[in-house]
Amino acid sequence: MQHDAHAHHQHHEGHDAGHHEGHHAGHDAHTAHAAGGASWAMAAKATLHCLTGCAIGEVLGMIIGTALGWGNAPTMILAIALAFVFGYSLTLWAVKRAGLSLKAAIGVALAADTLSITVMEIVDNGILLMIPGAMDAHLDDALFWGALAFAFLIAFLITTPVNKWLIGRGKGHAVVHQYHH
Repeated sequence: MQHDAHAHHQHHEGHDAGHHEGHHAGHDAHTAHAAGGASWAMAAKATLHCLTGCAIGEVLGMIIGTALGWGNAPTMILAIALAFVFGYSLTLWAVKRAGLSLKAAIGVALAADTLSITVMEIVDNGILLMIPGAMDAHLDDALFWGALAFAFLIAFLITTPVNKWLIGRGKGHAVVHQYHH
């Protein structure tokens, strides 16, 4: 039925038919490529970018907290704060390199990374809190690094679709990618 209606539609539209057909084909190709051109690879790259910053910040926070003999709570707060700082810094650096002013770059970094870093930190720290002994494990402890790697892996798997959705809506790292080319 759909096909007949379409053929009928084409008959009436005349010179517009080709345009209509082309639009449909383009739309299908678009859908295959994911909404708004947000491929999984692009989302994974954006997430990895964010993850790198978060990982540097968190590990650094944990090293500082441990070195200062802090308890879990202040160490975790420092680690999360540094994760945001480094997460944003990597994006800032990339966008600044594309020639944006610092003010514009900060706006882009905040827009691109806030949700993604927040999701990553919630997931990552939530998992660390759930793994028995992970927060009490020391930096030379295999459990600490194993738990952290596992937490980041899960955070990566959860944050990638978030980034894909953001990019698909023209938000998040889509904004950053405009400046990458």
